[in-house]
Amino acid sequence: MGSGILRHIGHFIILVVIQVLILNNIRFGGYINPYVYVLFVLLLPIDIPGWLLLFSSFSMGLTIDLFFDTQGMHAAATVLLAFARPGIIRMISGRSDFDPGTIPMVSNMGIQWILLYTVLLVLLHHSLLFFLEIFRFSEFWITLGRIGLSGGITTLMVLIGFLLLDKPEKRGR
Repeated sequence: MGSGILRHIGHFIILVVIQVLILNNIRFGGYINPYVYVLFVLLLPIDIPGWLLLFSSFSMGLTIDLFFDTQGMHAAATVLLAFARPGIIRMISGRSDFDPGTIPMVSNMGIQWILLYTVLLVLLHHSLLFFLEIFRFSEFWITLGRIGLSGGITTLMVLIGFLLLDKPEKRGR
């Protein structure tokens, strides 16, 4: 239990550092912004209590907001991602009875499950984030393009993160 908490704290710190020091300085034509910090929420255990999921997500979003000076937009989008996560998991899994402590990983769920899980939640997160950022519908199509382009790059980077962090459990003794 203690090592799991330390692992999640490590993910939090590493993802904030990557987002702030590296990805914040990368802008592809002003339209593509990769936000890999969402991987933190995606990596939390499936059976995490709802209050802790929302609090952890809010903490991550608020931390990013402090560095980006975005007045709560990342916090709002990350809390929406956390709020929708249990429903998305039930929808794509067709079940809600996972082993205690199950973490969504390629070795546990399969690459197709992880891909669908990531795409749905990243697009939801980016939709709220970019519409809050622009806060008008006069640039609806441009915002949809940004959601698609940034969502695609973010999904690719998050999938790479899943693969790098995945350590298949050793079976047998």
